[in-house]
Amino acid sequence: MTLKHKVTVMNEKAIGQALRRITHEIIERNKDVKDVVLVGIRKRGVPLATRLQSYLNEIEGSPVPLGILDITLYRDDLSQREDQPVVHTTDIPFDLNNKHVVVVDDVLYTGRTIRAAMDALIDHGRPATIQLAVLIDRGHRELPIRADYVGKNVPTSRSEQVEVKVHEIDQVDRVDIMET
Repeated sequence: MTLKHKVTVMNEKAIGQALRRITHEIIERNKDVKDVVLVGIRKRGVPLATRLQSYLNEIEGSPVPLGILDITLYRDDLSQREDQPVVHTTDIPFDLNNKHVVVVDDVLYTGRTIRAAMDALIDHGRPATIQLAVLIDRGHRELPIRADYVGKNVPTSRSEQVEVKVHEIDQVDRVDIMET
């Protein structure tokens, strides 16, 4: 199935503005960031989390730890996939116990990825809270999960796909809606 470009909903400037706004919302909600840690979900959640970390460090003047989470083995659709999943490493080099963990991902859709991420996090410790920051919330939830921080709400049909591109992986920052 080939997808064709329908519309660009965010460009580089809009992505930067959304991430800066999310940064301020994280600071406001958590009062200070001494117990806040960021965990980016592979693949595109990691560069977004890295950018948030940079903004938080710049504003707060103290380092906010960053971890990388691979949820491949926690997915509930492994038996339904035709391809063999590639498992990458999870790197959380700090204690999650009693921390305010902000999970960062590119798109929130059904909620299943975030459920898998929460399962994976609990295997690493017992956070005080788990918060969710996403660049795009496209709706169509199958599980009762909502984001605490959203860059942009983008209503879509189920036949459309949201394609997030980040400079660190794709050499461009852009969010496109694709259709069949």
